[in-house]
Amino acid sequence: MSNFSKEIINKVLAHMNDDHQKDSLIIAKANGFPAATTAKMTDIDGSAGVWQVTDSAGTHELRIPWAGGEITERPQIREEIVKISTAAQQRFGITPAEKAQGSGSHEHDGGNPHQHNSGGSHPHGDNPHGDNPHKNPHPLCTADSETGEKPFSVVVRESSWAHHSESEGADFMTDIMRGISPLSDYTALVVQHYVLYKELEKASDKLAENPLTAGFDTPALRRIKALEIDLQHLLGANWEAHCKALPASSAYAARIREIAANGWHAGIVAHHYTRYLGDLSGGQMIAKRIRSQHGLESNGVAFYEFAELGDLNEFKQQYRAQLDRLGSELNSQERKKFLQEVGIAYDFNTEVFNQLAAQKANA
Repeated sequence: MSNFSKEIINKVLAHMNDDHQKDSLIIAKANGFPAATTAKMTDIDGSAGVWQVTDSAGTHELRIPWAGGEITERPQIREEIVKISTAAQQRFGITPAEKAQGSGSHEHDGGNPHQHNSGGSHPHGDNPHGDNPHKNPHPLCTADSETGEKPFSVVVRESSWAHHSESEGADFMTDIMRGISPLSDYTALVVQHYVLYKELEKASDKLAENPLTAGFDTPALRRIKALEIDLQHLLGANWEAHCKALPASSAYAARIREIAANGWHAGIVAHHYTRYLGDLSGGQMIAKRIRSQHGLESNGVAFYEFAELGDLNEFKQQYRAQLDRLGSELNSQERKKFLQEVGIAYDFNTEVFNQLAAQKANA
């Protein structure tokens, strides 16, 4: 008998079976069913996860105990599934590059935790909102072959995994990602994006002041014009009257404003990375779901369109290379401070989701 509610179990199973089918197949192959052709997660309880596995011999039940022992809290579910997935990948020697090419997964790059995105993590995050939003259990990352050290972009991604936790706000994003939310939910999210990106893009003007950060502010990344197009389409000509910031968004924007006022250019990059890399990763999945569910073509989802950047994967690689160069110029204390700021950005983002969920519940 499970010690988790049916609602929690159903959300976890839906996320795993909608977005992580290939991860489940790898798990099955690594845990006694090397010839498995399909694997579907069917149950969770306090001591294990359960999959239904199909191979040429028929259908089988695979029960895998949680590596950390008995669990009682919802965030622990995701932690334990990540452990199982990581162990399975290790068994097959799967590298991050192979995972990205072979699984069709989205990354956890910066910002809406949400990425990874529909199971409670942020769609924007070079983690789990994308790398690590929204998304697959986290792949392993290897050290630099010459120095033995991980690239700073990998350190940043891994350091933020803990911030991709389950929450009521994560459920808000889960429903958007699964295509079961009303358009009003997505519209409310766009409004808060507008609040945040106004401040972020003002702060980004300062990146050019420092040679180490000047290259991060690519004009084609800027989102304010696209957000204005989307809001006019979603809310009408008088859209500005509806753009009211939630307390969490106001606090988030204030944090970015404070960092910019203090001239901490690396801190601006921490927020820049968290937001935009998520938009380029898990955010693309959000746009796909919204287009499909609500029949939108461009207006309404222009925020997620980056045609001027060309190949998004190539751009993200270039962005991470810049992040590696920045990290190489920071001392250990500065690097630690940067990592803490990325975590703060994720936490602010989660609180925005929490408040969006509460606003919906109270409507």
